[in-house]
Amino acid sequence: MNSFNAKRMLVAVAGVVAFAGAAQAADISGAGATFPYPIYSKWADAYRQKTGIGLNYQSIGSGGGIKQIKAKTVTFGATDMPLKPEDLKDAGLVQFPMIIGGVVPVVNIKGVQAGQMVLDGATVASIYLGEITKWNDPRIQKLNPKLALPATSIAPIYRSDGSGTNFLFSHYLSQTSPKFKETIGENTSVQWPIGIGAKGNEGVASMTGQTDGAIGYVEYAYAKQIKMAYCDLVNSAGKTVAPSGESFQAAAGNADWGHAPGYYLILTDQQGAGSWPITGASFILVYGTPPDAVATGEALKFFDWAYRNGAKMAADLDYVPLPENLIRQVRATWKAEIKGVPAMASASDTKRM
Repeated sequence: MNSFNAKRMLVAVAGVVAFAGAAQAADISGAGATFPYPIYSKWADAYRQKTGIGLNYQSIGSGGGIKQIKAKTVTFGATDMPLKPEDLKDAGLVQFPMIIGGVVPVVNIKGVQAGQMVLDGATVASIYLGEITKWNDPRIQKLNPKLALPATSIAPIYRSDGSGTNFLFSHYLSQTSPKFKETIGENTSVQWPIGIGAKGNEGVASMTGQTDGAIGYVEYAYAKQIKMAYCDLVNSAGKTVAPSGESFQAAAGNADWGHAPGYYLILTDQQGAGSWPITGASFILVYGTPPDAVATGEALKFFDWAYRNGAKMAADLDYVPLPENLIRQVRATWKAEIKGVPAMASASDTKRM
C-alpha cells in the first residue's frame, strides 16, 4: 500500500479521463452515486460504440444525484440510498434498481495485503468511534491471530461528501453496533467523531494510500481495480467471507423485491453463511412525468440495453447483474409509472444495436 500513489492513482485518473472523453459527446445526462461508476463507465463506452449516443454521468455521490434530479438539471439521478416510497411520491419520482455490488474496508498497514486481515462490524464501528486506536489492539489481534500487527496508530478515513457508500457503510455499522447507531447513525452524510475526510472513492483511496495506518471504505470494483488492501469480514452468520461477486449474490439472494414498494430495499448484513455484509443495490431516479420525455426515453433505452447486454461486463467488475424476474418487474414499472415516454425498442432491435 505504501507504493500506492504514483502507479495506482494514474490508473484511477486514466479511468476518469476516459469516461470524461466519452461524456463530451453525450446525449444522456445523469449524476449521483460513485458506487456504480466503474460499471456505468464501462456500459457507457460500449453503448456509445454501438449507438453513437454518449452518457454524461457526474460521479458526485448519491446526495448530489438526489439534489440534481430534484432540481431537474439532469435526466436521471443515481443513489445507493433508496428513497422511501413517501419521498418518491412527494417528489414525483420513480425509482428502480440498476446493479448490485459491495463496499469494502481498505487498509494501509505495512506488510498487510488484500484479503489478509479479517474484521467484523463491531470492531470497525469501535475504530470509527475512536475506541480502538492502535492496530495491535487485542480485539483486532483476536480476529487475526496469525498476523503480526504493528502498534501503529489507526487513521480512519471517511467520505466527506454525501454518498451512498457512506449510507451503506454507516447502515452496516449501525446494525452491528448499538453505540454507533445511537451516536452516529446512518445516512448519506454523518458526523464522524474522528478521522480524515476525503471526497469520493478516489479521495478516500488516495488518502488511505498516503496515510500510514489508515483504514477507509470504498466500492469493491474500485478497490480491486487499483489493487488496494481490502479486508475480509465476519458476517451475521459468524462466517468469515471475502468480497466477491459470489458473496454479493449470496446477500442479494435474500432480497424480496416483490414486496418492496418503490424498490425500497437495503441489503446490508443479510442472513446466510456466504453473504457479504456490506452489499447494496444502486438505484436510478427519473420523473414519473418527465420534464423532457424524449430525454428520459433515451435514458431508459440505455438502461434497457444494459440489462440485456451488460451482465458479463458487470460480472467482470464483480458487480451482480439483476435477476431476470426483477428486470421484468422494472420494465413493468416503467410502463405503468413513467408517462409520455416514446415506446421502447423491441428486445430483438435492442440486441442488434
